[in-house]
Amino acid sequence: MNSFGPLQFQLVLLRRMADHQPDLVEDALRQLGVSRADMREANRRWQAMLRSPRGRGTLSLYRSVLGEPESMARRRIGDLECDAYLWPVPLRPGLRFEVLAGPGGAVWNEWLVRAPGAAEPELRTEEDLHPWCCTVDEVARAFPPVRPMEGTAPTRSRLEFTLPDGRTRVAEFTWGLLQRLM
Repeated sequence: MNSFGPLQFQLVLLRRMADHQPDLVEDALRQLGVSRADMREANRRWQAMLRSPRGRGTLSLYRSVLGEPESMARRRIGDLECDAYLWPVPLRPGLRFEVLAGPGGAVWNEWLVRAPGAAEPELRTEEDLHPWCCTVDEVARAFPPVRPMEGTAPTRSRLEFTLPDGRTRVAEFTWGLLQRLM
């Protein structure tokens, strides 16, 4: 694993998810044909690239690791405009890694989203919410009203939402993918 490309980047995503879903991560590592040591090494290298004084900006780093994005679109969020870049995630064909970048390429957000045209999960009840089945946006659309909450670490986010029976729950996400309900 001398070069750093899409496979190693997927290992970086999995490394943070292993905190909540170690069994699912083990299955993914087997599917990719790599070890936990490979995952740790990929994460170590990624962190070094992010912190390197000679390093590129984050958007440039994503391009160098993942190649040219599959698509790019201008998006308006409130009063702000940004560029949304999407890259495929081979391990999860129904998802894309999305980077939202503002003026000058400053990265505002980076997470997994549903691929354009891919079928979304049907989310109607608490039982439909299981690890890795859905993204932040999908939970927000399925169970309004929602309240975004600060995550417990970088790349993590939480979302408070209301179930159809009126109960409130909190979903925790890593890189935008559901990990657990709290």
